[in-house]
Amino acid sequence: MSSINSKAKITLKTLEALKAKGERFACVTTYDSTFAEIASSAGIEVLLVGDTLGMVIQGHDSTLPVTMQDILYHLEAVKRGNVGSLIMGDMPFMSYYSEGLTLDNAAQLMRAGAHIVKLEGGRWIAESTRLLVERGIPVCAHMGLTPQSINRFGGFRVQGRNPEQAQTILDEAVFLEQAGASLLLLEAIPQQLAERITQRLRIPVIGIGAGRHVDGQIMVMHDLLGITPPDIKVPKFVKNFLATSDNSIRAAFANYARAVKEGSFPGPEHSY
Repeated sequence: MSSINSKAKITLKTLEALKAKGERFACVTTYDSTFAEIASSAGIEVLLVGDTLGMVIQGHDSTLPVTMQDILYHLEAVKRGNVGSLIMGDMPFMSYYSEGLTLDNAAQLMRAGAHIVKLEGGRWIAESTRLLVERGIPVCAHMGLTPQSINRFGGFRVQGRNPEQAQTILDEAVFLEQAGASLLLLEAIPQQLAERITQRLRIPVIGIGAGRHVDGQIMVMHDLLGITPPDIKVPKFVKNFLATSDNSIRAAFANYARAVKEGSFPGPEHSY
């Protein structure tokens, strides 16, 4: 379990200290004030206002329809309920395709309550990362399966399974750290690759479907509670914590945080 008081204000320095100690931290998506309070009070260090809201809140079949206005609305709600967790705001599809747009949209997220913004992509987001970091806006880079690129990938597919692709992901992760990224999120990649990247980077690495050998884990709130919309295929890296928590939502979030920090989640059955 983490030795850092879960009620203390979580910052990037907190996450860096946990990585240095070899301690894991927990992250979850949240979209409103009530669940932000529940998650942050349960000891979850990072709340992500993610563009997954397009699928689990709005009923779309992808994250692509989500707008800046959607993220801002939910970000402001999460800020009001948060009890000390670090809040990450997603940069939605096509919200960072030019320098001016990137800076303006990231500034809006920070004003609305984000402590860090998340961008999907590899080497090509390095310049955007530098621009933001130089202006005081921390960046989490999101690599591996990046849902905004679903049409290019041809669906939700595990990335980095062949040696060439794995090396590219590793090289680009290093490149983004050098560009100034403060965090890296790896989605749906083989656990051996995630472990290599985590060991190579100085910055904390968060995984979802990336095995247990990363610094932090993130889950979509609806998946954690076993209420994934029926038209969405539940990925293998998902675990329903509500089912083993006496149907207590608060206990489900607390048990998730505990399982991540103790290292019992994810298990081999949740990894590629």
